Order: sequence, then structure tokens, then C-alpha cells
Amino acid sequence: MRFLTTAAPLARVGARRIGLATASLVSATMLTVFSAGAAQAHHGFDDYDTDRLYYIAGTVSQVRWGEPHSHFTVTVDSDLPADTPERDLPEGLQDAPDSDPINAAPSYSGSHDDLQVTIAPPSFTGMWGLDRELEDGERVELVGYVGKSHTDEFRPVVFWYEEGKPVNQVLNEELPAEPLAVPYPGGDAASADDDQAAPSASADSDDTSPIAVWATLGGVLVAVVAGGAFYLRARSHRE
Repeated sequence: MRFLTTAAPLARVGARRIGLATASLVSATMLTVFSAGAAQAHHGFDDYDTDRLYYIAGTVSQVRWGEPHSHFTVTVDSDLPADTPERDLPEGLQDAPDSDPINAAPSYSGSHDDLQVTIAPPSFTGMWGLDRELEDGERVELVGYVGKSHTDEFRPVVFWYEEGKPVNQVLNEELPAEPLAVPYPGGDAASADDDQAAPSASADSDDTSPIAVWATLGGVLVAVVAGGAFYLRARSHRE
């Protein structure tokens, strides 16, 4: 009788501990998966036409530095070269599938004199070539994508400051999408503001589908709960 009286509280204590451990594991899993998905989404190129790379150069103004992105305006030079000048590329973009499209990117010649540039936040940019805030009035060169619906927006895959220092903006991975073999309407690079017949169907390499994130989370939660229930049942039988 004494054994039964003692065993029951012990079983309840064990059950509470298992429940708390399971809850903690579920919470940690949710936080990890959600954070990974959010981080991926923050650095995505979904709103940009990743079929077409362009080169721009100009003067920086209206710098807004911080998380989750930094922003600044570039007043584009009126005398851009025909395509990207020869520049050093950062580690991660030096292989031919990345370097060839960047080096061959034609200069932007759309209707906007000023482009609103979005780059990765300081926590990432600092690791890949720029450890300070850009300053109003300094010059930069950039290769990247024009916005799909807002054609005055620009998202670089690489940019250069201080006369040639490269900054990786795809976080040491390949380009979000391989540019089209004939990337500009009619072979013409002067149509950066042309309306697209359909949005790009290319998958961005640094974007995670919300469906995939939640499906993964659901699978993990089911596995954790099922494992906890199985362990609790086995423990109660033993006691």
C-alpha cells in the first residue's frame, strides 16, 4: 500500500517533467523554424525582376541604415558605360555562372534619374565587405535587379564603394536566378521600365515558401508530440 501511495506522486512528477520538456522542445522548434523562415524572407528578391541584371553608378543620398534592411537613393550617372566595367567580385560570386552575367550586365537606361536601393542589413553586410554606414555624397557602383511593379526600386547582388571595394549582397550564395539567355526585349538593354508580359517564374535561391516552412513546422510538432506521448505511456507502464 505504501508503495502505491509513493509511486503515484512519482508518476505524476514524471509526467509533469515530460510535459514541460515536451513544451520546451516544441517552443524551441517553433522559434527556430520561424526565425529561419523570416531570415530567408528578409533577404529575398521576390519583388524584383531576376531575369534581368543591370549596372548602375551614381551618388548616394537619403541613407537609412538598419534592420531589417538598409536603404539609400542613388542618383544615376547620365554617362554610364555600355555594360559593367571590369571590377573585382567578392568571394561567392566569382564562379562563371555568377560572374559572367554580372560582368555582362548592360547599364540601366530607364526613365528614372533616382533609384531607391535596398540592401541587406548591417548584421549581414558587415560580414560581406562593408563594415560602416554609407555616407551622403559618396559614389557607388551596383549590379542588380529592377523592381517588378515599382521600377524605381533597385536590389543589388553586388555593389562597389571606395573606388572598387566589392560587397556581396546574396550572402555568399549563387544569384537568385540565372538571367535569361536573351534577357532584354528585342535584344535591347534600354528597356528597364518596360512592362513585363508575366511575372518572372524563377525561384529565388534565398527565399523559403511559407507553405514549406509551415509544413516542416507541422511535421516537427507532430513528431515531438507523438514521441512525448509514446514515452509517457511507456514510462507509466513501467511504474
